[in-house]
Amino acid sequence: MKNKETHYKSPSELRFDPVSKDWILIATGRAKRPEMFAKEKKVKMTSSVQDCPFCNLEKEKSILEYKDKNKNWLVKVIANKFPAFSPSDSLNQKEVGPYKTMDGVGFAELVITKDHEKTLAEIPVTEIKKVLDAYQERYLDLMNEKFVNYVSIFHNNGPTAGASIAHPHSQIITHPIIDPDLRRSLNGSAEYWKNKEKCIHCDMLDFEKKDGQRIVFENKDFLVVCPFSSKIAFEIRIYPKEHQAYFERIKDQEKEYLAEAFKESLSRLHKALRDPDYNFFLHSSPCDGHDYQHYHWHFEIMPKTGTWAGFELGTGIEISTIEPEKAAEYLRQQK
Repeated sequence: MKNKETHYKSPSELRFDPVSKDWILIATGRAKRPEMFAKEKKVKMTSSVQDCPFCNLEKEKSILEYKDKNKNWLVKVIANKFPAFSPSDSLNQKEVGPYKTMDGVGFAELVITKDHEKTLAEIPVTEIKKVLDAYQERYLDLMNEKFVNYVSIFHNNGPTAGASIAHPHSQIITHPIIDPDLRRSLNGSAEYWKNKEKCIHCDMLDFEKKDGQRIVFENKDFLVVCPFSSKIAFEIRIYPKEHQAYFERIKDQEKEYLAEAFKESLSRLHKALRDPDYNFFLHSSPCDGHDYQHYHWHFEIMPKTGTWAGFELGTGIEISTIEPEKAAEYLRQQK
């Protein structure tokens, strides 16, 4: 996409930590004065239909939309009006002493479902399938854009999960870097592949199917588990049973089974924890042109059951307050 503006100003800046090798995003376009943080109050969600910017999108320009049999929209993709990343013809890379910076170049889009009141846990499987269709279709388009090395897909549900608008919606953000969490996951799976000549996630799934204690749900193509080393209580992961490195290559019939796995996962969490706030996100192989056949894509669902305090922040070691075996057993009972 060509930059039409001659005075492009990025809404964000990526900064590189030479010690941890992590890239950090500084939202320069949303910059605040230091004294403003002391006065800042907790953000309240826009919750009423009357105040909701997503309830009347009929006239909003769509990037993509799916309709029902009556020609009413069910799922709509629009550009994010407040993007953390925006497209440009240049990364504007710089070195600042021992540090590196580049502009936050990328695309930011919203995937919105029609019903204001119903979360993904409460809508039909057929509508969840449409959401997954939107994820895949936008992924396939965006991965070919300039400076897109990863397509991040995530969903925030509830104020403590970072949602400022109650109306259910997911976000798609592309960026020119591989984020630290995914990079660690890629490195771990690559090392296992090198040493064992097989996929670590496939080995984990084989063990989980034999052991059975941490399985929440399974169907023909997907396995839902509470991970053996869950970071937080009631963490859930959804894996394709067959080895697949790239989410965007999922077949249409497989998406039907993935939609069912999502419905079962989210509705069981909804019942078990009484509609908790949560985040979910996709981990898939990057689209940067390298071979990641060793990786195994999956979705991670993280309910807000824990708090990062001094120990967690200082050590990076997370504390979960329930064994994943007991969490999975409790979730299996929620039907």
